[in-house]
Amino acid sequence: MNSIGTPINISWCAYLPVTTGSTIQVDILSLNQTRKKSYIIQYHMLKVPDHQVAGHEAGLGKLGPLIDDSGRFYKPLQGDNRGSEEVAFYESFSSNSHIPEHIRKFFPMYYGTKIMKASTGVDHPHMVLQDLTSARVNPSVMDIKIGSRTWAPDASEAYIAKCLKKDRESTSIPLGFRLSGLQVYIDDESRFYKPDRNYIRKTGPDDVRLLLRKFVSSNPSADMEMGTGSGPGPDCSLASSVYDGPNGILAQLLELKAWFEDQTFYHFYACSFLFVYEKRLGLKGALSNAEVKLIDFAHVTDGNGVIDHNFLGGLCSLTKFISDILTEIKDCTGTNGQVEL
Repeated sequence: MNSIGTPINISWCAYLPVTTGSTIQVDILSLNQTRKKSYIIQYHMLKVPDHQVAGHEAGLGKLGPLIDDSGRFYKPLQGDNRGSEEVAFYESFSSNSHIPEHIRKFFPMYYGTKIMKASTGVDHPHMVLQDLTSARVNPSVMDIKIGSRTWAPDASEAYIAKCLKKDRESTSIPLGFRLSGLQVYIDDESRFYKPDRNYIRKTGPDDVRLLLRKFVSSNPSADMEMGTGSGPGPDCSLASSVYDGPNGILAQLLELKAWFEDQTFYHFYACSFLFVYEKRLGLKGALSNAEVKLIDFAHVTDGNGVIDHNFLGGLCSLTKFISDILTEIKDCTGTNGQVEL
């Protein structure tokens, strides 16, 4: 067995991504014919993630994450200490017997590390994680960075200044969280509503509220908020199936909130929530399979017996935003669960 638990008699056919959807195939015809008959050979295509909405993107000469067709997400270790710190967190979290099982479901599965051909074309160490969108056909995804402070106590002065500038220019300080990116599936023709990252970075509290509504709407491109008299606005037609209910995003956030009110093992600086759901199922009246995951752990520190108030504050703020949206929707909803326009 190698470091991620894959049998060593399985051959790896590597693909080097150039742009999304394009690959360079490695020649596999040189394999010994006897080995072809003796071993089960699986070929996994490496490519740029289709549904990444934030973070570093892989490209020609650019280091970024890759995925394969077996549900694995390959995240390159970042420079300085960030990559090793994130690996250390995953190792610690995986072996921490005090983490409740119902909390582990909110974290990606961790399969170890692997030195492999990176998106830059050179060998580089990667964390091997669960691809959180691999089981989805056309997932709607939102990335939300949590905390009014996004740097760890031991960060350098230069890094603190960099983070503080971003926090002040976004909603991190006033709200305790900020949106990093999102995409909402519309239909097979229009595909996705995916606002530009530069726009996302400049959003204020009202914009955040609007985007949280668009995330659960069948018309996410609508620009005007409801009640302004200037347009119908996003219809929030999926709010009840995505945000509400015993398995909705709000219930999952409240489950995490209860844990963060007690846990003192870790402080999660600059971590993000990833919201994922299957819009096509919600439009058909079926369960949306809404899911909440915590991601990005390069700045996690020991809790030292102290509650993580920075993360908890942002989580409480986000929970209230979503709860308020559901209250507004219920106030103007008919018996069919759709917003009356």
